Amino acid sequence: MWGNQMNILDFLRTAPGVTPVVGSGGKSSLLAHLARTLPGTAVLATTTRVLPFDGMPCLGDASPDEVARALQRHRAVCVGAPAERDKLAEPSCGVAALASAADYVLVEADGSKRLPLKAHAPREPVVPEGARPTVLMMGASGFGRAVAEAVHRPNTFCGLVGGSPLDEATPELVARAVVAEGLAGTVLVNQVDPGDGAAMAVAERFAAALREAGFSGRVGAGSVRADHVREL
Repeated sequence: MWGNQMNILDFLRTAPGVTPVVGSGGKSSLLAHLARTLPGTAVLATTTRVLPFDGMPCLGDASPDEVARALQRHRAVCVGAPAERDKLAEPSCGVAALASAADYVLVEADGSKRLPLKAHAPREPVVPEGARPTVLMMGASGFGRAVAEAVHRPNTFCGLVGGSPLDEATPELVARAVVAEGLAGTVLVNQVDPGDGAAMAVAERFAAALREAGFSGRVGAGSVRADHVREL
């Protein structure tokens, strides 16, 4: 079941520059994991609203020069303008400008209200200019639940694929929504623990449906927490 195993870094092949992550089901955990494990300096930032990342030095609304100086003391930092409810917003210098200060700029480019699946409004995601291909993440716990319970923006989701918010969010239906949005070249299904054959089988259905619908990018399923991915 878990032949083709690899870690998160090997699957994502994150290159230096600005990498946006969108979707749901563990974006913040993924970004923090990358910041800790990538071989170089890293900045965590957002183009939307996020809470400060746990255990990561937070510089506030810093300039690229201030970030570069901080990265001489810390290998990874969080940067963002103060926002409502103790959250951070995009720094005033812009996310793209931070690429001059760090090897990697890792960007949370949308919100999901902590739900495992989501559809995107026309104004999102907010992908920085010059960014590398987007990573789309989702949570396996959303498969099999009602769209209204599992999906952020359920009406938008139904507008993409038809049906009702009361319908089941099957792997096939979610795959159709992903292809209809066309936002990412890499898709990662999170919340599939090592040895969980049932969850992996559902992820395999999702990957097969993506391929059938015309998706040509990379698809993986696994667990950020366990640092395990299987390419599908």
